[in-house]
Amino acid sequence: MTDFLQVATATESREEAEKLAGSVVTARLAAGAQIVGPVVSVFWHRGEFGTGEEWQLLFKTRADRYAELETHLLQHHPWKNPEVSAVPIVAGSDAYLRWVERTIEPEPGS
Repeated sequence: MTDFLQVATATESREEAEKLAGSVVTARLAAGAQIVGPVVSVFWHRGEFGTGEEWQLLFKTRADRYAELETHLLQHHPWKNPEVSAVPIVAGSDAYLRWVERTIEPEPGS
């Protein structure tokens, strides 16, 4: 069985989240993206405590595509040092996981 991941990042606005999600899914680096928000974040940044609203993005992909997805996110993200983290999908319906697997295959001839 192929290993699957859920990869997370966040942006400052819904528009940025939609643009980033679209670029990832169009590039077939993830089968789909969910945008959740706004969410409240509590964090340390540059030595200062802060809070703010963000839009969380959750991508579904295969583990063997993670490096490409991370590179894409870091190159296209509006932030200089965004969160890019991944957790394994340890279980899921067979039909769903097969959909993820099929969907992120590049188009023939691309």
